[in-house]
Amino acid sequence: MINIPNLTIEIWKNKSWYIAKAPELDFVSQGHTPDAAKENLLEVIKIQFEEMEEIGTLNEYLSECGFEIKGNDLISQMDIIGSGKYAISFK
Repeated sequence: MINIPNLTIEIWKNKSWYIAKAPELDFVSQGHTPDAAKENLLEVIKIQFEEMEEIGTLNEYLSECGFEIKGNDLISQMDIIGSGKYAISFK
């Protein structure tokens, strides 16, 4: 079993859907409620980890995402230090 002690889960609202994102892992899911979106996201992560483990790419993926494996725990080597909304323009 793999434990991720401090996974960030963002919940966004888009019309009638809630979008759940795990930015450290680059996974996204949706649901009709915030809790459903989060539960769906956790299921997506579980399924993806199982599939990557099966084909032998899980450790490489986690390393690319900035995680260090310590026993059964995944420790992120990155910290979110801020966020914001910004206006940008394109030509």
